[in-house]
Amino acid sequence: MKYINFLIKSFAAGVMIAIGGTVFLMVENVVIGAMLFSIGLFVIVSNELSLFTGKVGYIFENKLNYLFELLITILGNFLGTFVTALCLLQTRFATKLHTKASALTFCKLADSTISIFILSIFCGALMFLAVNSHKFLKSSLGKHLSIFLCVSVFILSGFEHCVANMFYFSVSESWSIKSLFYLIYMILGNSIGAILFALLEKFCLRLRKVQ
Repeated sequence: MKYINFLIKSFAAGVMIAIGGTVFLMVENVVIGAMLFSIGLFVIVSNELSLFTGKVGYIFENKLNYLFELLITILGNFLGTFVTALCLLQTRFATKLHTKASALTFCKLADSTISIFILSIFCGALMFLAVNSHKFLKSSLGKHLSIFLCVSVFILSGFEHCVANMFYFSVSESWSIKSLFYLIYMILGNSIGAILFALLEKFCLRLRKVQ
């Protein structure tokens, strides 16, 4: 039952990221779209849903079974984005979403794997900072700004978020061996970025205690 709950929370998180991706694709102004995309992560952290990029940074703080939880999370996130994309392709949004997402995914798949990997690391770092700041900051304003700013920055910078890209690949119907291969690079990059910044935060905390 525990893991079924994880899967449901992960599925819901995937749906929210897909909704964020939808508004980003539907609006004409990229800056506004990037800002509104943050609704996804805001709802996720507010309702304690399970998003892979928000959880992977805490891997060294948990027991070995946390790895299984992460696997369930990434599966649930994929299912949430895929089902949402499938539903939206049956609506009047289909043509615009498919066209814009296709242009976006074409650019990603034309990129080199090392570029995708590095851009994913930066995105993973920002996602960890967003979630961790929301978790530990005492100020309500600070909590909300951490989500809003980190998400907007990763979108406008063009950094690669594995779960968001699951939605883009699905709604553009761009799944292939290559896109799956690139997705693996994105997952690894997001994971490394989040873990590195989690370790960096611990190191900085120890320095403060010493001082």
